[in-house]
Amino acid sequence: MQIHGSCAAKAGAGVLLVGPPGSGKSDLVLRLRSHGFDLVADDRVDIAHGIARPPPALAGLLEVRGLGIFRLPYAAEARLALVVDLAALLPPGTPRLPMPERHAALDLPLVRIDAAAASAPERVALALDGALGRVGQIAGAFAA
Repeated sequence: MQIHGSCAAKAGAGVLLVGPPGSGKSDLVLRLRSHGFDLVADDRVDIAHGIARPPPALAGLLEVRGLGIFRLPYAAEARLALVVDLAALLPPGTPRLPMPERHAALDLPLVRIDAAAASAPERVALALDGALGRVGQIAGAFAA
């Protein structure tokens, strides 16, 4: 299947970023690169059997708004471990500690992050560690 989104990976573990155009997917991938993540795909992501790959025509391309499209080093594939929804921010009054969620089509852990937050790259990295069981959680998206 092909999904409108972007994908970054750290140590082979992929994070699929989804949201409408302008929600910050490409910008967040750009910022994640400074935190040890590799670009996998931008704008469209091919997914088969849990593996994310860039469509051949887009491999290594990243759109940076206001600058243009750049050709960058990229990972040819990554096993998806997490989906980050950049569109569905929780409404006011929602509890601060989210309940665990899973992406309906991919059956992967799903978290919601504001891509514009200064801590967004750190939140994605911590969420990936949580999804992979590298860190424990008392309450929230990855609590058992």
